[in-house]
Amino acid sequence: MKINTPGAEAAGYLGVFLKAHGARLKAALAAKDRGASAVELAVITAVLVGLAVAILVIVVNFANKQGTAITNTNVPNPAGGG
Repeated sequence: MKINTPGAEAAGYLGVFLKAHGARLKAALAAKDRGASAVELAVITAVLVGLAVAILVIVVNFANKQGTAITNTNVPNPAGGG
């Protein structure tokens, strides 16, 4: 009698998935693959995020200065009401 345990099929797929990745890793190591490492990609991503934050700060400061300049401007009333 076979008992159908929950998650058994998913565990089988996970095992096949991990074996496939293990085989790819072994092949890459054997071929001396010199692709980008996770650390390099993390550093590049951190630099790009830093640049994006710097640009955001510049844009927000510019917008705030322009908003203040617009608020402090006296607009003449062409109707002569004041």
